[in-house]
Amino acid sequence: MGASREVIAGVAARAAAPVRVRPGRRLLEIAVGAVVVAAAAQAAVPVPFSPVPMTLQPLAVLVVGGVLGAAGGVATLVTYLTLGVLGLPVFAGGSSGVIHLLGPTGGYLLAFPVAAGVAGALSRPGAGVLRVLLASALGMAVIHLGGVAQLALLGGDPALAFRVGFVPFLTGDLLKVGLAAAVVLGLGPVIRRVR
Repeated sequence: MGASREVIAGVAARAAAPVRVRPGRRLLEIAVGAVVVAAAAQAAVPVPFSPVPMTLQPLAVLVVGGVLGAAGGVATLVTYLTLGVLGLPVFAGGSSGVIHLLGPTGGYLLAFPVAAGVAGALSRPGAGVLRVLLASALGMAVIHLGGVAQLALLGGDPALAFRVGFVPFLTGDLLKVGLAAAVVLGLGPVIRRVR
């Protein structure tokens, strides 16, 4: 009877313990995540009357954060931004350079690591559908807060920044939130099993 309790306690402790990822494995996950975000940036559609294109980046950011966790998501997006600043064509439309962090899309880009961290922190292993949806929605809100804030600073008109930096993206980004949650719920357990 005592041995059974010890076995059960050991199993419960391992289940509750955070997943430890080997350093080589973590670097591979970060690299793959950065490539996924870079690929999502290439699916860019110009938006009339907005300096910001519609891309699949927010979806990729939420998925990377939700699947890799807060630390992995932040590391992936910092890596992605660093690659873009160093001149690799990873930003929307194959562009690169620090100018993108200072221009109209810069607020969105700079918010990506924070959004991935939020999505990852709330999408812990075993999280239910509502929690993962909330994590994705909060991550998306962070992206838009950063984007609209920078547009307002650059243009001096917060109302216009909201109209051109948030309103045209609302419907598409709500769909991305739902899709991100579905991918995290489906892919997250698979990734954690192979660690």
